[in-house]
Amino acid sequence: MPYFLALISFAACVILTPVVRKGATIQGWVANPTADRWHKKPTALMGGIAIYTSISIPLLFHIDFGEFLHLFSYDYGNILPVATVAWIGMTAVFILGLVDDLVRLKPQTKLLGQILVASMVAFLGFRLNWFESMTLDTLLTIFWIVGITNAFNLLDNMDGLCAGIGMISALTIVAIFHGIHPDCAHIAAMMAAALAAFLLFNFNPATIFMGDCGSLTIGFLISILTLMISQTPVMAPLSGVAAPVMIVMIPIMDTTLVTLIRILSGRKASTGGRDHASHRLVLMGFSERSAVLFLYGVSAVSGVGAVFVYRNDSLTAPSAIIPVLIAVLLMGIYLSQLRVYQEKEFSMLRNRTFTPILIDLTYKRQLLLVILDFGMIAFSYYLSYRLRFDSTDFLFYFKIFLKSLPAVIACKLVAFFAVGVYRGIWGYMSSNDVAVYLKASTFATFLSVTLVTFVYRFEDFSKGIFIIDWLLTTAALLGTRGFFRLTGDAMRRKTLAGEIVVIYGAGRGGEILLREILHNHGLNIKPAGFIDDDPLKIGKKLQGFSVLGSFENLPEILKTNGVTTLLISFRNQSQEKMAGIQDFCRDYGIALKQFSIQIEDIDDLA
Repeated sequence: MPYFLALISFAACVILTPVVRKGATIQGWVANPTADRWHKKPTALMGGIAIYTSISIPLLFHIDFGEFLHLFSYDYGNILPVATVAWIGMTAVFILGLVDDLVRLKPQTKLLGQILVASMVAFLGFRLNWFESMTLDTLLTIFWIVGITNAFNLLDNMDGLCAGIGMISALTIVAIFHGIHPDCAHIAAMMAAALAAFLLFNFNPATIFMGDCGSLTIGFLISILTLMISQTPVMAPLSGVAAPVMIVMIPIMDTTLVTLIRILSGRKASTGGRDHASHRLVLMGFSERSAVLFLYGVSAVSGVGAVFVYRNDSLTAPSAIIPVLIAVLLMGIYLSQLRVYQEKEFSMLRNRTFTPILIDLTYKRQLLLVILDFGMIAFSYYLSYRLRFDSTDFLFYFKIFLKSLPAVIACKLVAFFAVGVYRGIWGYMSSNDVAVYLKASTFATFLSVTLVTFVYRFEDFSKGIFIIDWLLTTAALLGTRGFFRLTGDAMRRKTLAGEIVVIYGAGRGGEILLREILHNHGLNIKPAGFIDDDPLKIGKKLQGFSVLGSFENLPEILKTNGVTTLLISFRNQSQEKMAGIQDFCRDYGIALKQFSIQIEDIDDLA
């Protein structure tokens, strides 16, 4: 019966959303396009009314109205049912968001209302239980509720994003609590069903937005349900911390990214803008839909990791926690590099109050690589033990792992620095760099084995551990650097704009020319592909661009790809061939350009 209520939530939202949309349009409750907003046409607001109603009415079937009396005769230690607290809290934040949608509350007023609701939840006995100190844990609980509530509010920046991430988070909670805490599972199921129905109208192109009354309601419910993870029996204390964070990984990442970059750019964190993770993905060349779907995918993977963490012990959980954290960290670092506004993104870092060393480390991003490698080294060493030993043996060898971990981390970071891992340029990776990384990983393993032998006489250590660790560390080192190189190239390809050209010549000259086009957007050129007179090259790819055919196929290629310019990448051809190319371009009305590299003496130029 309770899961049947989720179907009622879905049906109610499907029916109510068009009604709310029509009423909002009649009343003039619409969001008009502005410079700091993403939508391009007036769109109805107040979709949160349909979301709230579709969840709250079925939720009433879970509530014993006699429980409301406990609000006035509360006996500390007797926690009210989660359904009761969830209904009271979501109603309060819904009203707060609705008022804000109608009259635009001041940020501090809205924040005060959220803190009051969060304080009520903490007063009623719901806490994160992350700290033994009751005072510290209570403050953190309030911060968690307010933070996650606002994180979903900020996430409502592109069609379908907040509703979709909320639905995925709710489904993750259903998977965690099914058969363990029925009330939480049922509430999450109702929420997921209502949001799935709302997405029918809110996914790109959206015909209605949820407004603050919807996003605040979603954020509050997710924050309350994740609180309950620590209230139920778990495999390990680590699950009570890691699982909630992984469920809301995308809202946390987006809020952190936006807040830090706005502060470092000298802008107010509370000011709206088109600088969220979704907007940055569009700058990379994603469509609006694909950007949202990509974030759905990241949220789903993180959610699966949360379920795994919840159902496994503390010794196994890191094998899911660390990869997810590193992946999200890499994504956040990469997205932070994209220039959204004309001014310099990190203007505050150039303030004279910062030391030159801090500016240099931060601006060149090498500090972030050191931090990334720190986590990567620790995880590789941990995973080596997990792969080498079964669960029974691992309990014994885990003590060996903990004892030697600091020494291994120190040895590997020193080796990385000595060999030159941190002397490379961010985002570039060549065959020479691969050789450096292989040397660094090998030297790091040799140094670790030497130190372990010297300090611990290699007692209770396994040679296989260090072989597995070398393989994992090498793969991680190459993988992280390769990630920046590949995603950088992908972004440059997707963001190319300008006159569409075909490059004549898929040889060394063509490769050099293509690299220059990819790294110099000032050329205002977008390659459609190559042509080459060598029949063996036709159909193959060079740096991701296809060899479309030979010179004889050019008329069809021009028509199919809208080419306006033929760009020659070779020199020293016969005058007869060049004359034929010129005649062809003249007949078909396309421009002809030639790529060349010249090294000139400065004295001659003077």
